[in-house]
Amino acid sequence: QVQLVESGGGLVQAGGSLRLSCAASGRSFRSNALGWFRQAPRKEREFVASIGWSGGNIYYSDSVKGRFTISRDNGNNAIYLLMNSLKPDDTAVYYCAADSYGSSWSLSQGEADYWGQGTQVTVSS
Repeated sequence: QVQLVESGGGLVQAGGSLRLSCAASGRSFRSNALGWFRQAPRKEREFVASIGWSGGNIYYSDSVKGRFTISRDNGNNAIYLLMNSLKPDDTAVYYCAADSYGSSWSLSQGEADYWGQGTQVTVSS
C-alpha cells in the first residue's frame, strides 16, 4: 500500500510558477513509479508527467513539455512538479499517482494503482 498526499496548489497569474509536492508513505514507496495527472472542469483526467523509481525514465505530456519538471527525493519519500510559464489552460486539480510495478511508462498511458486526493491549481489570465 502507498498513501499519497499532494500540496502546493494555489492561485497564480499566467506566466508564473508553482511547485507541487506529493508526500508518499508505505513500505513499497521506493519501488514505485510516480507521476502527476490533472483534471480540468468538464474534462477527463489526463496524464502530466511520470518518473521511475530511480529518478530516470521520465515522461511528459506534450502540453507541458519544456515548462514542467518532475523530480523525486526517495530520502524524503516525495516527488515534486515544478510548473513554469503557467497558462490558464493549466487550471485543474492535480493528482499524484503511483504504479506499484515501477513503470513510469504505464503511468504515461494512464494506468495507476494509487491516487492522492488532489490539489487545486488555478491560473488567472
